[in-house]
Amino acid sequence: MRQPLVAGNWKMNGSRASISELLSGLKAGIGQVTTAEVAVCAPAIYLPDAQAQLQGSAIRWGAQDVSVHASGAYTGEIAGSMLKDFGCHYAIIGHSERRAYHGETDEVVAQKFAAARASGLVPILCVGETLEEREQGVTEEVVGRQLDAVIAHCGIEVVGEGVIAYEPVWAIGTGKTASKEQAQDVHAFIRGRLAAGSQSVADGMRILYGGSMNPKNAAELVAQPDIDGGLIGGASLKAQDFLAVCSAANR
Repeated sequence: MRQPLVAGNWKMNGSRASISELLSGLKAGIGQVTTAEVAVCAPAIYLPDAQAQLQGSAIRWGAQDVSVHASGAYTGEIAGSMLKDFGCHYAIIGHSERRAYHGETDEVVAQKFAAARASGLVPILCVGETLEEREQGVTEEVVGRQLDAVIAHCGIEVVGEGVIAYEPVWAIGTGKTASKEQAQDVHAFIRGRLAAGSQSVADGMRILYGGSMNPKNAAELVAQPDIDGGLIGGASLKAQDFLAVCSAANR
């Protein structure tokens, strides 16, 4: 049985004061979450605050990106080893906003996945299609290509050491959500794609849904057989909303 994972992606939001309040609220209410593993992915500059407040709690923390490089003359970059220094467990890799606004290609994403694993981080690999691609009927082609690039670069067994998040780009921050059937169909496709390389990796892989999951729709989404939790954006910025999403996976 795969343990659900609910990970908050704060994106570029928060202040030291608001994050302290948010984390205090999460720690106070985490007892209501009985099944899911819970994590938050903070802006890099606030990772020391996350570490200070969450150390010794049931909540893990992680980063929103990682450099492909281990060290060197790469101004502004943050290496996986630096993230580990601050106790990070997870690193989001290939989020659609990184692909769209920072030009990250499938190959760069694959390199980042490898760099994260080499540093001992657990990558949360994001894959997903745009609205135009969905309307053209090429969702599986796009998601398959994104996934295959990482499998080709890292190998199926290394991919199995990470987590996958399916994020339909058209549903991120728009208030639109894939129906539970649409989401399940793509999650099942991803698991099938993994099974072509390794049935054990496919069976063990946690595949999260990442498109405007919130307290109202979380339960019906995580009830699907191939949806193992969520990568949560806006709803992760309010303690009660995030805890409600986490609790939706209670069994």
